[in-house]
Amino acid sequence: MSVYFYGCITMDGYLADKNHNLNWLHQTGSIEDTGFSDFYRSMDITIMGKRTFNEISKSENVSDIYPTTQNYVFTHSAEPLPYGYTAKTCDVTAFVNAVDKNKNIWVIGGSTILSPLLDCNLVDFLIIQIAPVLLGDGISLFTQKESLNRFYLKDVKKYGQFAELIYSKQ
Repeated sequence: MSVYFYGCITMDGYLADKNHNLNWLHQTGSIEDTGFSDFYRSMDITIMGKRTFNEISKSENVSDIYPTTQNYVFTHSAEPLPYGYTAKTCDVTAFVNAVDKNKNIWVIGGSTILSPLLDCNLVDFLIIQIAPVLLGDGISLFTQKESLNRFYLKDVKKYGQFAELIYSKQ
């Protein structure tokens, strides 16, 4: 099993603006400008928080967005989720530790899910795309506890206006 964070941030390190909006990202380029398709084909499971899911659910046919993965939304809400998404109320680190070791997990979205996994040294790869945007304020990607987490640069790619940095633990 490998745990991946794959996502895009601004040059000043934000995943979303202070209102959790991604307009800056949609105005910069499209998913077709990146290596997303190849990445997604190698994933078995997606995990995300409720705020990230709320952004995804604004799309038409939300059930078709991640059709080949098991998709889990960590939430305390009793609100039902659409077909293809399963609500989880457990601790994200316990969930990841219980996943079949032959599965790849994609952490989608922000620090509520990513930070505890980083705190427990459970993230194997960080694939970070950087958009040529400065927000000045917003939702930071990294908010984990103060501790040293060393990653190693494996590759750098350019996709349209995006720079992609690929890091691994080893």
